[in-house]
Amino acid sequence: MRLPNLNGVRAFECAARQLNFRLAAEELNLTQGAVAQQVRKLETSLGQKLFVRKPRGLELTEKGAAYFNEIHAALTRIEQATARLAPQSRSVVLSVPPSFASMWLMPRLIDFEARYPEVDLQVLASEKLADFGADGVDLVVRQAAPPFTADLRSVLLAPLDLVAVASPAYLETAPPTDELERFRAHRLLEDGHRHWLRLLGSDEIKGPAARVSRFNQTALAIGAARAGRGVAIAAETLVKPDIEAGDLKVVWRDETKSATGFYAVGLARTHRLARNRDQLAGWLCEQFGTVWS
Repeated sequence: MRLPNLNGVRAFECAARQLNFRLAAEELNLTQGAVAQQVRKLETSLGQKLFVRKPRGLELTEKGAAYFNEIHAALTRIEQATARLAPQSRSVVLSVPPSFASMWLMPRLIDFEARYPEVDLQVLASEKLADFGADGVDLVVRQAAPPFTADLRSVLLAPLDLVAVASPAYLETAPPTDELERFRAHRLLEDGHRHWLRLLGSDEIKGPAARVSRFNQTALAIGAARAGRGVAIAAETLVKPDIEAGDLKVVWRDETKSATGFYAVGLARTHRLARNRDQLAGWLCEQFGTVWS
């Protein structure tokens, strides 16, 4: 029997993995109609129905599922063999939120560079959703909560663990902070996440002496807190060095348990050589005591 058209095989494998023609089309940079047509041609050439088309996606037939297992393994082996022959890419692109970049990543990059001098690390400071194909991004760190889509590989680096912090100098003359409502009498430093607004529960934070300064980045709000301008809220991961140095003191801690945290996320299956990406992900996880697996 002749080999089937490899474009059709690739379209089928991608659609079977996504169980969705639209998502397969996005991954392959084709139109949804083109993917569906290639799969139909493959089914015709094989004389077998591989999918059951449903209003909200696809379902593999029994023979389709068996075929997918073999095809997926074969394409993976082809990619691995090609990767061993291709020139090693030394560049890896990491996208992180701006405040995570300035407050957590930058002070530690010297360690990564010393351990992996052959890797050309490019850092993008952004909080927008990353398109791993169009943006050329290999790995992202985002403040998020699961579940993530099946085509992504993710690991929790650190829980959010929000804390309110202020400088010792500010606290010397500030009102009490023994209850959350008492913060209405403080100078509040609000960043783009608007934690104060959420916690104090009104469209406008008001109180006997309430003043709110707003910043578009957490790093700016924390800088203002360090300078004695008021009380800011941030993930403890970001302000831990300031707390340990005594520049900031924790005056409130969010005891709410949440799945939200800082996650490292990358494609579960990548067409680029993944060695450098995995070295970076492994290093990030090591800093937080977790494993990229």
